[in-house]
Amino acid sequence: MTLQHQHITLSELQQRIKQAVEGALPLPVWVVAEVSELKVNYSGHCYMELVEKQESAKGGTPIPRAQVRAVIWRSQYAMLAPYFEAQTGSRLGAGMKIMAKVVVSYHELYGLSLQITDIDPSYTLGEVERQKQMTIAQLKADGVWDMNREQTLPYLVQRIAVVSSAAAAGYRDFCNELRDGGYAIIYTLFDAVVQGAAAEESICTALEEVARQQEHFDAVVLIR
Repeated sequence: MTLQHQHITLSELQQRIKQAVEGALPLPVWVVAEVSELKVNYSGHCYMELVEKQESAKGGTPIPRAQVRAVIWRSQYAMLAPYFEAQTGSRLGAGMKIMAKVVVSYHELYGLSLQITDIDPSYTLGEVERQKQMTIAQLKADGVWDMNREQTLPYLVQRIAVVSSAAAAGYRDFCNELRDGGYAIIYTLFDAVVQGAAAEESICTALEEVARQQEHFDAVVLIR
């Protein structure tokens, strides 16, 4: 004899989850998280993975504590992206910590996600400054903060190694200033990723390449 359990369909279960989640959070909320991945597709929608990390118990690489998918629809992204870049001087990208206004949604096929409707650039600026001060403190503790000042420069710096991204606005401004300055200054670009999670390794690789050719340069300029 087969026992027939009382049951509901999977779609009915998903509907109940959707109603519970969206009913518990009917209004937008401000959330702080790190952008771990970002992709703008052909239609102009921006898809992200947001993550919250916690320090490893052994002081190693931080480990994820929470993670969720997020989207900025095309109409919103077209306004938010240029405003964020104008206020922070950086494009919205992976590796950044942001404060975003989100609407929580649940889809029967795709699960939980967040729809981002606004981003506060002042939070990211504050986080950048905090990270900068932490880096300066660490450099001082390691005894390397004053090393750059101890180097002697030629009276006229004419050969410059530039570590930057070829697409960076700051690099273009730097080149324009040199061209308009009236001096015969030669600069060589060592292209590197200067934003996001890949920046550290990319910048270090570029600097190592500059070091191998150091006899050809008077100075190194790093532009983010």
